[in-house]
Amino acid sequence: MTAYVADPVYLNGRFLPLAEAGVSPLDRGFLYGDGVYEVIPVYSRRAFRIDEHLQRLQATLDGIRMANPLPAADWKAVVLKLIETAPWDDQSIYLQVTRGADDKRDHAFPPASVPPTAFAFASPLVTTPAEVRARGVAAITVPDLRWSRCDLKVVSLLANVLARQQAVDQGCAEALLIRDGLMKEGAASNIFVVKDGVLLAPPKTNLMLPGITYDVILELAATHRQPLVVREITEAELRTADEVWMTSSTKEILAITTLDGQPVGNGSTAGKPGPFGEQMWQWYQDFKNTVMRKG
Repeated sequence: MTAYVADPVYLNGRFLPLAEAGVSPLDRGFLYGDGVYEVIPVYSRRAFRIDEHLQRLQATLDGIRMANPLPAADWKAVVLKLIETAPWDDQSIYLQVTRGADDKRDHAFPPASVPPTAFAFASPLVTTPAEVRARGVAAITVPDLRWSRCDLKVVSLLANVLARQQAVDQGCAEALLIRDGLMKEGAASNIFVVKDGVLLAPPKTNLMLPGITYDVILELAATHRQPLVVREITEAELRTADEVWMTSSTKEILAITTLDGQPVGNGSTAGKPGPFGEQMWQWYQDFKNTVMRKG
Protein backbone atom coordinates (compact mmCIF):
# COMPACT_ATOMS: atom_id res chain seq x y z
CA MET A 1 0.00 0.00 0.00
CA THR A 2 1.06 3.58 -0.66
CA ALA A 3 -0.47 6.92 0.28
CA TYR A 4 -2.28 6.84 -3.07
CA VAL A 5 -3.03 3.15 -3.68
CA ALA A 6 -4.82 0.95 -1.15
CA ASP A 7 -4.25 -2.71 -0.46
CA PRO A 8 -5.48 -4.98 -1.79
CA VAL A 9 -5.45 -4.31 -5.52
CA TYR A 10 -7.21 -6.51 -8.07
CA LEU A 11 -5.23 -8.34 -10.74
CA ASN A 12 -6.57 -11.06 -13.00
CA GLY A 13 -9.10 -12.56 -10.62
CA ARG A 14 -7.14 -12.08 -7.38
CA PHE A 15 -7.06 -9.49 -4.63
CA LEU A 16 -3.52 -9.11 -3.36
CA PRO A 17 -1.12 -6.51 -1.90
CA LEU A 18 0.20 -3.97 -4.35
CA ALA A 19 3.76 -5.11 -3.59
CA GLU A 20 2.90 -8.61 -4.83
CA ALA A 21 1.09 -7.53 -8.02
CA GLY A 22 3.02 -7.82 -11.26
CA VAL A 23 2.51 -8.28 -14.99
CA SER A 24 4.74 -9.65 -17.73
CA PRO A 25 7.11 -7.20 -19.45
CA LEU A 26 5.62 -8.61 -22.66
CA ASP A 27 2.19 -7.26 -21.70
CA ARG A 28 0.86 -5.22 -24.62
CA GLY A 29 -0.10 -2.40 -22.29
CA PHE A 30 3.61 -2.01 -21.49
CA LEU A 31 4.88 -2.58 -25.04
CA TYR A 32 2.26 -0.66 -27.04
CA GLY A 33 -0.08 1.18 -24.70
CA ASP A 34 -2.62 -1.34 -26.02
CA GLY A 35 -5.27 -1.03 -23.36
CA VAL A 36 -8.15 0.94 -21.90
CA TYR A 37 -8.97 2.43 -18.53
CA GLU A 38 -11.82 3.87 -16.51
CA VAL A 39 -11.99 5.99 -13.36
CA ILE A 40 -15.03 5.83 -11.07
CA PRO A 41 -15.50 8.45 -8.32
CA VAL A 42 -16.76 7.22 -4.97
CA TYR A 43 -18.53 9.44 -2.43
CA SER A 44 -19.19 8.20 1.12
CA ARG A 45 -18.23 4.70 -0.14
CA ARG A 46 -20.85 4.78 -2.91
CA ALA A 47 -19.70 4.49 -6.51
CA PHE A 48 -21.18 7.28 -8.62
CA ARG A 49 -22.91 6.19 -11.82
CA ILE A 50 -21.07 2.89 -11.96
CA ASP A 51 -23.33 1.64 -14.76
CA GLU A 52 -22.42 4.61 -16.97
CA HIS A 53 -18.71 4.15 -16.24
CA LEU A 54 -18.84 0.46 -17.10
CA GLN A 55 -20.77 1.25 -20.28
CA ARG A 56 -18.02 3.70 -21.27
CA LEU A 57 -15.43 1.02 -20.50
CA GLN A 58 -17.29 -1.42 -22.75
CA ALA A 59 -17.61 1.18 -25.51
CA THR A 60 -13.86 1.78 -25.45
CA LEU A 61 -13.14 -1.95 -25.47
CA ASP A 62 -15.47 -2.33 -28.44
CA GLY A 63 -13.75 0.60 -30.14
CA ILE A 64 -10.35 -1.11 -30.04
CA ARG A 65 -11.73 -4.63 -30.64
CA MET A 66 -10.78 -6.05 -27.25
CA ALA A 67 -12.75 -8.59 -25.26
CA ASN A 68 -14.00 -7.53 -21.84
CA PRO A 69 -12.51 -9.95 -19.30
CA LEU A 70 -15.43 -9.52 -16.88
CA PRO A 71 -19.18 -9.08 -17.20
CA ALA A 72 -20.61 -5.91 -15.66
CA ALA A 73 -21.80 -7.73 -12.53
CA ASP A 74 -18.30 -9.04 -11.84
CA TRP A 75 -16.73 -5.60 -12.39
CA LYS A 76 -19.23 -4.21 -9.88
CA ALA A 77 -18.19 -6.87 -7.37
CA VAL A 78 -14.53 -5.93 -7.85
CA VAL A 79 -15.31 -2.24 -7.39
CA LEU A 80 -17.37 -2.87 -4.25
CA LYS A 81 -14.62 -5.01 -2.74
CA LEU A 82 -12.02 -2.30 -3.38
CA ILE A 83 -14.31 0.35 -1.87
CA GLU A 84 -14.97 -1.74 1.23
CA THR A 85 -11.32 -2.46 1.96
CA ALA A 86 -9.87 1.00 1.23
CA PRO A 87 -9.39 3.39 4.19
CA TRP A 88 -11.02 6.43 2.56
CA ASP A 89 -14.70 7.36 2.39
CA ASP A 90 -14.27 9.34 -0.85
CA GLN A 91 -12.27 7.39 -3.41
CA SER A 92 -11.27 7.07 -7.03
CA ILE A 93 -11.47 3.54 -8.44
CA TYR A 94 -9.14 2.90 -11.37
CA LEU A 95 -9.83 0.05 -13.81
CA GLN A 96 -7.46 -1.00 -16.59
CA VAL A 97 -7.64 -3.73 -19.23
CA THR A 98 -4.83 -4.51 -21.67
CA ARG A 99 -4.68 -7.03 -24.50
CA GLY A 100 -2.47 -9.26 -22.38
CA ALA A 101 0.99 -10.78 -22.79
CA ASP A 102 1.89 -12.87 -25.83
CA ASP A 103 5.17 -14.83 -26.09
CA LYS A 104 6.60 -12.26 -28.54
CA ARG A 105 6.37 -8.64 -29.63
CA ASP A 106 4.14 -8.30 -32.70
CA HIS A 107 1.92 -5.38 -33.67
CA ALA A 108 -0.94 -7.65 -34.77
CA PHE A 109 -3.37 -8.85 -32.11
CA PRO A 110 -2.22 -11.92 -30.18
CA PRO A 111 -4.13 -15.20 -30.51
CA ALA A 112 -7.52 -15.36 -28.84
CA SER A 113 -6.00 -17.78 -26.33
CA VAL A 114 -3.99 -14.89 -24.79
CA PRO A 115 -6.16 -13.53 -21.95
CA PRO A 116 -6.51 -9.80 -21.30
CA THR A 117 -4.85 -8.31 -18.23
CA ALA A 118 -7.37 -6.80 -15.79
CA PHE A 119 -6.13 -4.50 -13.03
CA ALA A 120 -7.95 -2.25 -10.55
CA PHE A 121 -7.19 -0.28 -7.40
CA ALA A 122 -8.60 2.36 -5.05
CA SER A 123 -7.09 5.80 -4.39
CA PRO A 124 -8.24 8.72 -2.27
CA LEU A 125 -10.46 11.21 -4.13
CA VAL A 126 -8.74 14.55 -3.57
CA THR A 127 -10.57 17.68 -4.74
CA THR A 128 -9.29 21.22 -5.24
CA PRO A 129 -8.34 23.09 -2.03
CA ALA A 130 -10.65 25.98 -1.18
CA GLU A 131 -7.92 28.58 -1.49
CA VAL A 132 -7.06 27.43 -5.02
CA ARG A 133 -10.69 27.37 -6.06
CA ALA A 134 -11.18 30.89 -4.68
CA ARG A 135 -8.53 32.39 -6.95
CA GLY A 136 -8.82 30.05 -9.94
CA VAL A 137 -5.94 28.60 -11.94
CA ALA A 138 -3.81 29.43 -14.96
CA ALA A 139 -3.87 27.47 -18.21
CA ILE A 140 -2.22 27.53 -21.61
CA THR A 141 -3.40 26.59 -25.08
CA VAL A 142 -1.52 24.03 -27.18
CA PRO A 143 -2.11 22.37 -30.55
CA ASP A 144 -4.12 19.15 -30.26
CA LEU A 145 -1.67 16.55 -31.56
CA ARG A 146 -3.67 13.48 -30.50
CA TRP A 147 -5.09 10.79 -32.79
CA SER A 148 -8.64 11.05 -34.12
CA ARG A 149 -10.33 8.70 -31.61
CA CYS A 150 -10.14 10.89 -28.53
CA ASP A 151 -13.56 9.57 -27.49
CA LEU A 152 -11.94 6.26 -26.55
CA LYS A 153 -10.53 6.12 -23.02
CA VAL A 154 -7.27 4.37 -23.89
CA VAL A 155 -4.07 4.17 -21.83
CA SER A 156 -1.85 5.53 -24.64
CA LEU A 157 -1.96 9.11 -23.33
CA LEU A 158 1.47 10.40 -24.33
CA ALA A 159 0.10 13.44 -26.21
CA ASN A 160 -1.98 14.37 -23.15
CA VAL A 161 1.00 13.82 -20.86
CA LEU A 162 3.23 16.10 -22.94
CA ALA A 163 0.56 18.81 -23.12
CA ARG A 164 -0.05 18.68 -19.38
CA GLN A 165 3.70 18.80 -18.67
CA GLN A 166 4.04 21.82 -20.94
CA ALA A 167 1.45 23.52 -18.73
CA VAL A 168 3.25 22.47 -15.54
CA ASP A 169 6.55 23.75 -16.93
CA GLN A 170 4.91 27.17 -17.26
CA GLY A 171 3.42 27.09 -13.77
CA CYS A 172 -0.08 26.33 -15.06
CA ALA A 173 -2.71 23.80 -14.07
CA GLU A 174 -3.97 22.69 -17.47
CA ALA A 175 -3.38 22.75 -21.23
CA LEU A 176 -6.38 23.45 -23.47
CA LEU A 177 -6.24 21.57 -26.76
CA ILE A 178 -6.89 23.49 -29.99
CA ARG A 179 -7.57 21.65 -33.27
CA ASP A 180 -8.41 23.40 -36.55
CA GLY A 181 -9.25 26.60 -34.68
CA LEU A 182 -11.63 24.86 -32.26
CA MET A 183 -11.21 24.23 -28.54
CA LYS A 184 -11.80 20.53 -27.78
CA GLU A 185 -10.97 19.88 -24.10
CA GLY A 186 -8.17 19.98 -21.59
CA ALA A 187 -5.33 17.48 -21.38
CA ALA A 188 -7.10 15.89 -18.41
CA SER A 189 -10.42 17.74 -18.16
CA ASN A 190 -13.46 18.97 -20.03
CA ILE A 191 -13.73 22.70 -20.68
CA PHE A 192 -16.77 24.99 -20.53
CA VAL A 193 -17.08 28.64 -21.56
CA VAL A 194 -19.51 31.35 -20.47
CA LYS A 195 -20.29 34.25 -22.80
CA ASP A 196 -23.01 36.84 -22.22
CA GLY A 197 -24.72 34.65 -19.63
CA VAL A 198 -24.83 31.56 -21.87
CA LEU A 199 -22.95 28.39 -20.99
CA LEU A 200 -21.17 26.92 -24.02
CA ALA A 201 -20.09 23.26 -24.13
CA PRO A 202 -18.21 21.51 -26.93
CA PRO A 203 -20.19 18.62 -28.43
CA LYS A 204 -19.38 14.96 -27.93
CA THR A 205 -17.51 13.89 -31.03
CA ASN A 206 -14.66 11.51 -31.80
CA LEU A 207 -12.31 14.39 -30.91
CA MET A 208 -13.38 14.70 -27.27
CA LEU A 209 -13.55 12.25 -24.37
CA PRO A 210 -17.14 12.24 -23.03
CA GLY A 211 -16.77 12.92 -19.33
CA ILE A 212 -19.29 11.79 -16.71
CA THR A 213 -18.80 15.13 -14.90
CA TYR A 214 -19.48 16.85 -18.24
CA ASP A 215 -22.86 15.10 -18.30
CA VAL A 216 -23.61 16.25 -14.75
CA ILE A 217 -22.88 19.88 -15.69
CA LEU A 218 -25.30 19.68 -18.62
CA GLU A 219 -27.96 18.13 -16.38
CA LEU A 220 -27.51 20.79 -13.69
CA ALA A 221 -27.74 23.55 -16.29
CA ALA A 222 -31.00 22.10 -17.58
CA THR A 223 -32.42 21.58 -14.08
CA HIS A 224 -31.67 25.16 -13.01
CA ARG A 225 -32.60 26.74 -16.36
CA GLN A 226 -29.09 27.99 -17.02
CA PRO A 227 -28.98 29.01 -20.71
CA LEU A 228 -26.87 26.39 -22.45
CA VAL A 229 -25.69 25.79 -26.00
CA VAL A 230 -23.77 22.66 -27.02
CA ARG A 231 -21.69 23.44 -30.09
CA GLU A 232 -18.14 23.86 -31.28
CA ILE A 233 -16.24 26.66 -29.52
CA THR A 234 -13.74 28.63 -31.55
CA GLU A 235 -10.36 29.66 -30.23
CA ALA A 236 -11.45 33.30 -30.63
CA GLU A 237 -14.52 32.66 -28.45
CA LEU A 238 -12.34 30.97 -25.85
CA ARG A 239 -10.04 33.99 -25.69
CA THR A 240 -12.90 36.49 -25.35
CA ALA A 241 -15.00 34.44 -22.92
CA ASP A 242 -16.42 35.93 -19.73
CA GLU A 243 -15.59 32.71 -17.86
CA VAL A 244 -13.71 29.48 -18.61
CA TRP A 245 -14.03 26.38 -16.44
CA MET A 246 -12.22 23.07 -16.28
CA THR A 247 -14.24 20.13 -14.98
CA SER A 248 -13.52 16.57 -13.85
CA SER A 249 -14.39 14.32 -10.93
CA THR A 250 -11.44 15.71 -8.94
CA LYS A 251 -11.46 19.31 -10.19
CA GLU A 252 -15.29 19.47 -10.05
CA ILE A 253 -15.84 23.02 -11.39
CA LEU A 254 -12.63 25.04 -11.32
CA ALA A 255 -12.30 28.49 -12.87
CA ILE A 256 -9.48 29.16 -15.31
CA THR A 257 -8.70 32.80 -14.57
CA THR A 258 -5.57 33.24 -16.67
CA LEU A 259 -5.11 31.87 -20.19
CA ASP A 260 -1.75 32.13 -21.95
CA GLY A 261 -0.74 34.79 -19.44
CA GLN A 262 -3.83 36.96 -20.04
CA PRO A 263 -6.72 37.40 -17.58
CA VAL A 264 -9.98 35.67 -18.48
CA GLY A 265 -13.03 37.91 -18.51
CA ASN A 266 -13.63 41.63 -18.49
CA GLY A 267 -14.22 44.45 -16.05
CA SER A 268 -14.26 43.81 -12.32
CA THR A 269 -14.26 40.01 -12.70
CA ALA A 270 -11.28 39.85 -15.08
CA GLY A 271 -8.76 37.35 -13.79
CA LYS A 272 -11.15 36.14 -11.06
CA PRO A 273 -13.67 33.29 -10.78
CA GLY A 274 -16.97 34.48 -12.23
CA PRO A 275 -20.52 34.32 -10.86
CA PHE A 276 -21.77 31.61 -13.20
CA GLY A 277 -18.97 29.24 -12.23
CA GLU A 278 -19.57 29.95 -8.56
CA GLN A 279 -23.27 29.18 -8.99
CA MET A 280 -22.54 25.95 -10.88
CA TRP A 281 -20.06 24.90 -8.20
CA GLN A 282 -22.75 25.35 -5.55
CA TRP A 283 -25.28 23.40 -7.59
CA TYR A 284 -22.68 20.67 -7.97
CA GLN A 285 -22.04 20.54 -4.21
CA ASP A 286 -25.76 20.29 -3.53
CA PHE A 287 -26.04 17.49 -6.10
CA LYS A 288 -23.04 15.70 -4.59
CA ASN A 289 -24.50 15.81 -1.10
CA THR A 290 -28.06 14.89 -2.05
CA VAL A 291 -27.45 12.42 -4.90
CA MET A 292 -23.84 11.28 -5.21
CA ARG A 293 -23.47 10.47 -1.52
CA LYS A 294 -26.78 8.64 -1.47
CA GLY A 295 -25.80 6.06 -4.08
